[in-house]
Amino acid sequence: MLKAFLNAFRVPDLRNKILFTLFVIAVYRFGCHVPVPVVDVTILQKQLANAGQTGFLSFIDLFSGGALGRMAVFGLGIMPYITSSIIMQLLTVVIPKLQQWQDQGEAGTKKINQWTRYVTVVLALLQSTGLVFLFHNGGSSTNNIDVFPAGTFTPPNVALIILTFTAGTACVMWLGELITQRGIGNGMSILIFTSIISRLPSEGHGVLLQGGTGKFIVMLFIGLAIIVGVVFMDQGQRRIPIQYAKRVVGRRMTSGGSTYLPLKVNQAGVIPIIFATSVLYFPTLLASVYHASWFQTFVNQYVNNQKSFVYMALLTLLIIFFAYFYTAIQFDPVRTADQIRKQGGFIPGIRPGPPTANYLNYVLVRITLPGSLFLAAIALLPSIVLAYWAFNQFPFGGTSILITVGVALETMKQIESQLMMRHYEGFLK
Repeated sequence: MLKAFLNAFRVPDLRNKILFTLFVIAVYRFGCHVPVPVVDVTILQKQLANAGQTGFLSFIDLFSGGALGRMAVFGLGIMPYITSSIIMQLLTVVIPKLQQWQDQGEAGTKKINQWTRYVTVVLALLQSTGLVFLFHNGGSSTNNIDVFPAGTFTPPNVALIILTFTAGTACVMWLGELITQRGIGNGMSILIFTSIISRLPSEGHGVLLQGGTGKFIVMLFIGLAIIVGVVFMDQGQRRIPIQYAKRVVGRRMTSGGSTYLPLKVNQAGVIPIIFATSVLYFPTLLASVYHASWFQTFVNQYVNNQKSFVYMALLTLLIIFFAYFYTAIQFDPVRTADQIRKQGGFIPGIRPGPPTANYLNYVLVRITLPGSLFLAAIALLPSIVLAYWAFNQFPFGGTSILITVGVALETMKQIESQLMMRHYEGFLK
């Protein structure tokens, strides 16, 4: 593997891409430490430190690499873009115009990406406005903290902070696109990977201080086992054999061949966990507006408490539901069966057309269940550890590990393909 890294820096074009990516990452990390004006950052940092991973703000802070805890310019991180991308993917199934753009190829993809940017800016405006008012006596979800010194919560200051957060999100989106165009790997994924990795040393140090060396070593073994399991599940796929018959193209006879259609066990990736966690945070937001004592007690004891059985059961059911839901959106058996039929292919033993679509749907439903259960187990692991060990933070959370391992694998594959094109030995043998 070390030889493969050295080979990557021997190729001038690949070396320039890697160095450019590292430069953009450095700029992004610098922006994560530049605070917005007016606010008192120390108050918010104490609140996040006390809440650990059970607080409302920790989910957003995860994708910003701790920038939200510093009220930095890049405090919102890439989260508005992720939400915007998910919304556009869901609307593609509902709105015919977006479906037409998707079928147009590269030109349609550019239009969809442009509208994704517009939606990102709108979501950044809404999210930054909500966070500003949440940080100013936001209620029980933030323990009534106020990061604004006395007399500074004025309309001009509020507008300045909202515009700063929104501009920071637009800049992060631009940096991610720069990496995609001129660097190595997917830009947005690389920035998320950087944000998550930057938190691991501080969280590991916190575990060492709270639990001692013994629990810290056990935590490292748990993290290693999770990484191995995520890699195994991420690479797992069901290969559907496809046979192509001989056919005449012009004046030539094309020979038939055989290939396979790969169906991933974890087709939805990390999206079901993000959806499920977002849905579970909705009652917390509602509790900050609806101040009935019984409702706030229920939310604090069950919904917002990762150690409760109700929270674990709800999270498991939501992850399974969204795994099937998002897989159904991402993979259309009818459309895939029609494409196979038009290309002159068929699945051995299955007739083309609707029988092929039914067979693909049957296989997809069966392999999605173990994938969704695996996602639920990974997502519940921090809750189980926090329930038995008195830790404020668990550095190997399900969402973070799934994202980091997935991004690392995809980036490694891209570098691998670049090396193989230049007749160098890659990472995989």
